[in-house]
Amino acid sequence: MPMNIAIDGPVGAGKSSIADQVARRLNILHLDTGAMYRAVALHVLRSGVNPLDEKAVAACCEHADVRVRYVDGAQRTLLGEEDVTALIRTGEVSAATSAVSSWPAVRRRMVCMQREIAKHADMLIDGRDIGTNVLPEAPVKIYLTATPEERARRRYRQQVEKGEETPYEQVLAELNARDARDMSRATDPLRQAKDAVRIDSTDMTPEQVVEAIVRRVEEHYGRKA
Repeated sequence: MPMNIAIDGPVGAGKSSIADQVARRLNILHLDTGAMYRAVALHVLRSGVNPLDEKAVAACCEHADVRVRYVDGAQRTLLGEEDVTALIRTGEVSAATSAVSSWPAVRRRMVCMQREIAKHADMLIDGRDIGTNVLPEAPVKIYLTATPEERARRRYRQQVEKGEETPYEQVLAELNARDARDMSRATDPLRQAKDAVRIDSTDMTPEQVVEAIVRRVEEHYGRKA
């Protein structure tokens, strides 16, 4: 059976960057499920569909040709043959993703894709419902979080580096709203799996977080990274 590791947590917890580093240490692939939902959201926006219109989004999602490709071990996310890895990280796409990813039809389609990918390779998968829904049998589950204020500061710094001048207070308000939506949605809400190890990274460096996760994997699989 392939090695499967699940990392869940709220927006701004650093899941994607931490997962990248852990996957490199373990020499396995990293599937960024958030990027897949972002690609659907980009397709919805390009199609002129309102992300809040469930029926329209469900119909539009059927035509979203989301693909994942690995180049030098790093995930590239595509719509058809177009590499949209950079395009899906804008504020507009992030906001649309929050709504699009809540619709059951979108989640069902993405979850099927994610499970199929995980069947065939040692893989670390991060998202918001990996340990509770996508890979509930994964032997190693991590719930990565931090305080809302710290997560907002991280998101704010990322946006400044991209040239986006969104005030910190607005970033924090949007993050809190995203948390509320993710945790209260009817389909696959964000929550910590009962058997997941909780890591609060508020006062931890990225290196410390990576070491904590790698140690947990080594304890279970008996491998040294």
